[in-house]
Amino acid sequence: MNQKPSNAFVAASWATLLTGITAYLIGLWNADMLLNEKGYYFAILMFGLFSAISLQKSVRDQLEGIPVTNIYYGLSWFSTLLAIVLLTVGLWNADLLLSEKGFYGMSFLLSLFAAIAVQKNTRDSLGREMPAKQDAELYY
Repeated sequence: MNQKPSNAFVAASWATLLTGITAYLIGLWNADMLLNEKGYYFAILMFGLFSAISLQKSVRDQLEGIPVTNIYYGLSWFSTLLAIVLLTVGLWNADLLLSEKGFYGMSFLLSLFAAIAVQKNTRDSLGREMPAKQDAELYY
Protein backbone atom coordinates (compact mmCIF):
# COMPACT_ATOMS: atom_id res chain seq x y z
CA MET A 1 0.00 0.00 0.00
CA ASN A 2 1.97 2.94 -1.32
CA GLN A 3 -0.26 5.99 -1.73
CA LYS A 4 1.17 9.01 -3.52
CA PRO A 5 0.79 12.38 -1.79
CA SER A 6 -1.55 14.93 -3.32
CA ASN A 7 -0.13 17.79 -5.36
CA ALA A 8 -1.54 20.24 -2.81
CA PHE A 9 0.35 18.54 0.05
CA VAL A 10 3.58 18.43 -1.98
CA ALA A 11 3.24 22.14 -2.83
CA ALA A 12 2.40 23.05 0.76
CA SER A 13 5.41 21.10 2.04
CA TRP A 14 7.80 22.81 -0.37
CA ALA A 15 6.29 26.23 0.36
CA THR A 16 6.66 25.64 4.09
CA LEU A 17 10.28 24.52 3.71
CA LEU A 18 11.18 27.53 1.60
CA THR A 19 9.32 29.87 3.97
CA GLY A 20 11.09 28.51 7.04
CA ILE A 21 14.56 28.59 5.48
CA THR A 22 14.04 32.01 3.90
CA ALA A 23 12.71 33.56 7.11
CA TYR A 24 15.62 32.13 9.10
CA LEU A 25 18.18 33.40 6.57
CA ILE A 26 16.60 36.85 6.27
CA GLY A 27 16.69 37.06 10.05
CA LEU A 28 20.38 36.17 10.02
CA TRP A 29 21.12 38.66 7.24
CA ASN A 30 19.48 41.50 9.16
CA ALA A 31 20.77 40.48 12.59
CA ASP A 32 23.17 42.73 14.43
CA MET A 33 25.70 40.04 15.29
CA LEU A 34 29.24 39.14 14.33
CA LEU A 35 29.87 37.14 11.17
CA ASN A 36 31.09 34.14 13.17
CA GLU A 37 27.79 34.11 15.08
CA LYS A 38 25.85 34.22 11.84
CA GLY A 39 27.99 31.34 10.58
CA TYR A 40 27.20 29.33 13.70
CA TYR A 41 23.45 29.74 13.25
CA PHE A 42 23.69 29.00 9.52
CA ALA A 43 25.70 25.83 10.17
CA ILE A 44 23.15 24.71 12.78
CA LEU A 45 20.35 25.16 10.23
CA MET A 46 22.17 23.10 7.59
CA PHE A 47 23.13 20.42 10.13
CA GLY A 48 19.58 20.27 11.42
CA LEU A 49 18.05 19.94 7.96
CA PHE A 50 20.41 17.16 6.96
CA SER A 51 20.01 15.26 10.21
CA ALA A 52 16.19 15.52 10.17
CA ILE A 53 16.05 14.12 6.63
CA SER A 54 18.45 11.36 7.59
CA LEU A 55 16.36 10.51 10.64
CA GLN A 56 13.15 10.38 8.62
CA LYS A 57 14.77 8.08 6.08
CA SER A 58 16.22 5.69 8.64
CA VAL A 59 12.94 5.48 10.59
CA ARG A 60 10.99 4.87 7.39
CA ASP A 61 13.48 2.26 6.18
CA GLN A 62 13.12 0.36 9.45
CA LEU A 63 9.33 0.45 9.26
CA GLU A 64 9.44 -0.91 5.71
CA GLY A 65 11.84 -3.71 6.59
CA ILE A 66 14.86 -2.21 4.84
CA PRO A 67 18.02 -2.92 6.85
CA VAL A 68 19.40 0.04 8.77
CA THR A 69 22.38 -0.39 11.05
CA ASN A 70 21.80 0.45 14.69
CA ILE A 71 24.74 2.87 14.67
CA TYR A 72 23.28 4.86 11.76
CA TYR A 73 19.82 4.86 13.32
CA GLY A 74 21.25 6.02 16.64
CA LEU A 75 23.44 8.68 15.01
CA SER A 76 20.43 9.99 13.10
CA TRP A 77 18.51 10.49 16.33
CA PHE A 78 21.54 11.89 18.13
CA SER A 79 22.42 14.40 15.39
CA THR A 80 18.83 15.66 15.11
CA LEU A 81 18.56 16.17 18.86
CA LEU A 82 22.06 17.70 18.94
CA ALA A 83 21.11 20.29 16.31
CA ILE A 84 18.09 21.31 18.39
CA VAL A 85 20.17 21.44 21.59
CA LEU A 86 22.92 23.48 19.90
CA LEU A 87 20.40 26.01 18.63
CA THR A 88 18.75 26.18 22.05
CA VAL A 89 22.06 26.73 23.84
CA GLY A 90 23.14 29.31 21.27
CA LEU A 91 19.89 31.24 21.59
CA TRP A 92 19.86 30.95 25.39
CA ASN A 93 23.28 32.61 25.56
CA ALA A 94 22.74 35.08 22.72
CA ASP A 95 22.37 38.78 23.34
CA LEU A 96 19.10 38.96 21.42
CA LEU A 97 15.59 40.12 22.24
CA LEU A 98 13.27 37.37 23.38
CA SER A 99 11.15 37.90 20.27
CA GLU A 100 14.22 37.35 18.06
CA LYS A 101 15.09 34.16 19.92
CA GLY A 102 11.56 32.92 19.42
CA PHE A 103 11.70 33.83 15.74
CA TYR A 104 14.87 31.80 15.16
CA GLY A 105 13.57 28.86 17.16
CA MET A 106 10.24 28.72 15.35
CA SER A 107 11.67 29.18 11.86
CA PHE A 108 14.26 26.48 12.63
CA LEU A 109 11.63 23.98 13.80
CA LEU A 110 9.37 24.87 10.86
CA SER A 111 12.24 24.17 8.49
CA LEU A 112 13.04 20.80 10.11
CA PHE A 113 9.41 19.68 10.01
CA ALA A 114 9.01 20.80 6.40
CA ALA A 115 12.24 19.05 5.35
CA ILE A 116 10.87 15.81 6.77
CA ALA A 117 7.59 16.30 4.91
CA VAL A 118 9.37 17.07 1.62
CA GLN A 119 11.58 13.99 1.97
CA LYS A 120 8.54 11.83 2.74
CA ASN A 121 6.67 13.23 -0.26
CA THR A 122 9.67 12.65 -2.51
CA ARG A 123 9.91 9.06 -1.42
CA ASP A 124 6.17 8.46 -1.68
CA SER A 125 6.06 10.06 -5.14
CA LEU A 126 8.36 7.37 -6.52
CA GLY A 127 5.23 5.25 -6.69
CA ARG A 128 6.97 1.92 -6.40
CA GLU A 129 6.84 -0.65 -3.69
CA MET A 130 9.90 -0.83 -1.54
CA PRO A 131 11.86 -4.09 -1.70
CA ALA A 132 11.17 -6.92 0.68
CA LYS A 133 13.61 -7.28 3.55
CA GLN A 134 15.50 -10.19 1.95
CA ASP A 135 15.81 -8.32 -1.37
CA ALA A 136 16.91 -4.99 0.13
CA GLU A 137 20.62 -5.79 -0.18
CA LEU A 138 20.27 -5.70 -3.95
CA TYR A 139 19.45 -1.99 -3.77
CA TYR A 140 22.50 -1.02 -1.72
